[in-house]
Amino acid sequence: MDTGTPAIAGRFGALLHSLRTRAGLSQEELAHAAGVSVRALSYMERGHTRGPQRRSVRALAAALGLDAAGTRELERTASLGRPRPAPVADPLPPAELRNAVAPVGAPDLLPRAPRGFHGRAAELAVLSRAAAGEAPVCLVIGPAGVGKTALVLQWAHHSRDDFPDGRLYADLRGFGDTGEPALMEVLREFLPALGVPLHRIPESANGAAALFRSLAADRRLLVVLDNARDSEQVRPLLPGGRHCVTVVTSRHRLPGLIVTDTARPVAVDVLAPQDGTMLLATVLGTQRVRAEPAAARRLAELCGGLPLALRVAAARLAQRPAWSLGAMAAELSDETRRLSLLDVEDTGVRAALRVTLQQLPPHVSRQFAHLGRHPGTHIDRYAAAALAGTDPAAAETALERLAVAHLVTETTPGRWTMHDLVRLYARSLNTGSDALKRVLDHYIATGLAAVAAAEPGNEDCFPMPADHLPPAAVREFGDRSAAVAWYAAERDDLTQAVAAAHAAGLHDRTWRIALTLWPLIVWRVRDGWAPLLETALEAARADTDADRHGEPRVLNVLGWVLIEEGRIAEALTHLEAASALASRAGDAAVEANVLIVLAMARAALGGPDEAATACERAVELARRAGDRTIERLAMQHLARHWADAGKWRRALDTATEALTYGDRQGTADVPRILLLMVSGEALLGLGHESEGIAQLDLAAREAESSGYEDGAVRALGALLRVSPNAGLQARYDAAVARVTTRA
Repeated sequence: MDTGTPAIAGRFGALLHSLRTRAGLSQEELAHAAGVSVRALSYMERGHTRGPQRRSVRALAAALGLDAAGTRELERTASLGRPRPAPVADPLPPAELRNAVAPVGAPDLLPRAPRGFHGRAAELAVLSRAAAGEAPVCLVIGPAGVGKTALVLQWAHHSRDDFPDGRLYADLRGFGDTGEPALMEVLREFLPALGVPLHRIPESANGAAALFRSLAADRRLLVVLDNARDSEQVRPLLPGGRHCVTVVTSRHRLPGLIVTDTARPVAVDVLAPQDGTMLLATVLGTQRVRAEPAAARRLAELCGGLPLALRVAAARLAQRPAWSLGAMAAELSDETRRLSLLDVEDTGVRAALRVTLQQLPPHVSRQFAHLGRHPGTHIDRYAAAALAGTDPAAAETALERLAVAHLVTETTPGRWTMHDLVRLYARSLNTGSDALKRVLDHYIATGLAAVAAAEPGNEDCFPMPADHLPPAAVREFGDRSAAVAWYAAERDDLTQAVAAAHAAGLHDRTWRIALTLWPLIVWRVRDGWAPLLETALEAARADTDADRHGEPRVLNVLGWVLIEEGRIAEALTHLEAASALASRAGDAAVEANVLIVLAMARAALGGPDEAATACERAVELARRAGDRTIERLAMQHLARHWADAGKWRRALDTATEALTYGDRQGTADVPRILLLMVSGEALLGLGHESEGIAQLDLAAREAESSGYEDGAVRALGALLRVSPNAGLQARYDAAVARVTTRA
């Protein structure tokens, strides 16, 4: 009854071959466009397939660009060759079905080995080790375009001798536009390859899967399941034989496979710059890459080490032999064009990321799009929540889902980052106009909370902007160390937030974010803060509402930093302007603060008496304002100036009194440490050596324990001048090394 089937199958194959030739496509090109394997397409054209599935035929018609009539004709021809259900009496009992399998040679369904493969020695070794266990499932995971399939195929082709009973391959198309193959579609490729006649394949998916497992049970077989979407898609295709190895590739982590099938993860990351340039050389030729080594390395960096991006860039260069690598690098340097330059037809970074994103729930996709508006490189759940206008718990859940899909990477617990090209793609998505403002306001609110924890008792730096968008939740800091740790982790992102706010013309946010950094500036005053503060000053002057709260405060902090950098004349100009603004606004606390820093400048110019007079005036203003924190700060500086002038009794009395103001022994605040230093120096000056050494040692220990390295260097240096010993010298050298390393 099947005598006409080969002729019908041949008719479909002839039609398909004619349509492909007319479209000017190779088998590989059509297979890629339709989402079918090259081997399956070859079988179809040669009439070896008795009518492919309707989904495959529709995908082929779409890839060939057929109109409705052409699609119907291709489908009709294919349907003629589809096997009809076998008579009820025809199926064999399960015990006999396996015996009905025709003996075959070792099947090989692997696509060809990748061309131009380079590097990945470490990953290949890890894959080999993972595959060496008993009946292992190896899970090769990584972001889109990182080269997972190429890695597996390279390994599989070089491991042929390890699998004498055959190598099977299926593209599960979990991240394609053409839809995933049905389980039966995959099994109808696997089972014939293992010798099962088409008419003996069970009709049910469960029956076919059971037969596959039975046939694989005693074979040394490799099964490659490429582009899996989730664990459920993979499980029915696991052979389970003791000598079988299954390698699964996915953009997702598939933790379910690790739990239920003890899958061994093999992570694939981007290429190092050297390997990236070698990949370029495999496409462009070694001579062309060696002629421009710096440009080649820059290209690798701009492509982020992503093999897909590197191959697209190389393909563009290969099409234009006269174009230099430097010219290509210059074009890719433009972030607004980079993604479009890394797309060729329907292949490229943007297309790969789009398909990955389509697999995610809408709320996760929305969170991803909002991440593109983040001005920095690292993000926590609070910043992510502010960007998307949600709460931190929901944001963290979305971030974890994005990490599973390799769209973000958790670099340390609770902090995520994105590949540069992924960030550019996220930035290209539409999120509305308020995302940047929301995350900037999050940084302002969090910065003020950090100030309150790091410097308790200080007044707020400023009121919030008039159109402030408060976040759903603000991080809480239990103590100073937690706040300082946050500052240290977020410094670069806060600096980038200042730059982004300034570029967007959000001047009221620019200077506020910069000012929330002042506790860190106090602790690390020589860390090159001037450019950031100059940006803040420009913004404060552009913000018409900043006269009272913003400009004098920024001028004051900038003046102090400039003094520490030895730029005294510039500092005086800024500080005198700040003093005038504060006086005009009637802000006694700010004016007192400015006078303290002005005193530092005058002392640096050799006028300790003028400096002391300014500090005494600052004490009066602080008392008038009822600000004990500023009063203690003014007294700390006054004591310092008396000590520098050699007026030891005045210095000691002033320091002793100031130490009773809000004394927070055990919290190691900077003013307390500096007062202990002055007190110790004054005691030494008065001849009380043991008491002076004790005070200096206390100052040094509190500075060391709190991470105030500049203070530790100063206190230990003073101790060494009066009580040199090897232990002190070692502590001093260690503190200097920490300061140097930080710089």
